[in-house]
Amino acid sequence: MNRDELADFLRQRRAALTPALRTTRRTRGLRREEVAERAYISIDYYTRLEQRRGPRPSPEVASALSRALDLTVDERDHLFHLIGHNPPQQTEELDRVDPGLRRVLNALDRNPAMVISNLAHTLLQNRLCLEFFGDQTQYTGLARSGYFRWFMMPEERSSYPEDIHAAQSATFAASVRAAADLEPDPTEAEQIITTLLAESTEFRGLWDNHDVRLCRQETTSLLHPTAGRVDFDCEVIFSHDRRQRMLVFTARNGKDLSNLVTSGRLGDITG
Repeated sequence: MNRDELADFLRQRRAALTPALRTTRRTRGLRREEVAERAYISIDYYTRLEQRRGPRPSPEVASALSRALDLTVDERDHLFHLIGHNPPQQTEELDRVDPGLRRVLNALDRNPAMVISNLAHTLLQNRLCLEFFGDQTQYTGLARSGYFRWFMMPEERSSYPEDIHAAQSATFAASVRAAADLEPDPTEAEQIITTLLAESTEFRGLWDNHDVRLCRQETTSLLHPTAGRVDFDCEVIFSHDRRQRMLVFTARNGKDLSNLVTSGRLGDITG
C-alpha cells in the first residue's frame, strides 16, 4: 500500500468534485465527511487515509471510495493499485461491434497506424505512419518512450501544431501514471517518472494533478510538409493482456491519405 500516493490521490480527487448544493465555502471540492458519507465509512477512517495512516482498505471499501469520488475506470484501477489490490474485472458486451473499431477495420489500408507498449515504445509502424511520424523505433534507453521524449526532447513536438501541445502534455502525463500500474516490472516506469519529475517543470505540474487514464479514443493534429495540417481521430485497440495497443489515425475531414506524396522520410523502406 502506497500511503503517500494514496493520500495525495484522494485529496486531489475530492477537491475536483462539486457539491450537490451551491455553497459559499472558500475551499473547492467536497469535505471529508461528505466523501465518507458517500462511501458509507466513518469520517475518522477516511481522515486517517488522507493523513497517510490507518489500515489498508478492503476491496469493498476501495470500490465504495471509487463510487464516492466518481472515479473513471482508469482512476478506479489506479486507486486499487495504490491500495495494493487487483482491480475488478470489466465485463463487456462482446457481441456488439464498437463503432470506433468498425471504422478502424475499414481504414487500416489507408491510414497511419502503429503498435506501441504501455510506456509508448513504438514497436511497429505502417508506411503512412512512418510518413507522418518518422521512424520511432530507432531510439534507445529511456528515449524509447514517446512520453519521455515529449517532455525531454523539444524536437519531438515539431510535428505537432503548437495549439495542441498543452492538451497532448496533459494526456501523456495521465498516461504515464496509468502505464506504471500495468507494467509487471515497474523499473523503467519509475526511472521515467523520476527523471521527468527532476527535469521537466511542465511534467511536474501535471503530475501533481494526479490525473490517470489510458488513451482509448483521442484527437490529435500533425504537420506534414506536403499535406499540411491534418486533424486526426485516433482509435486505440488493446491487446488481450493490455500491455500493447494499436493506434490508428483517421483524418477528420475524410481525406484519403493513401496517395500522399512521400516527403523523403520513407527512403528505401519497402515493407
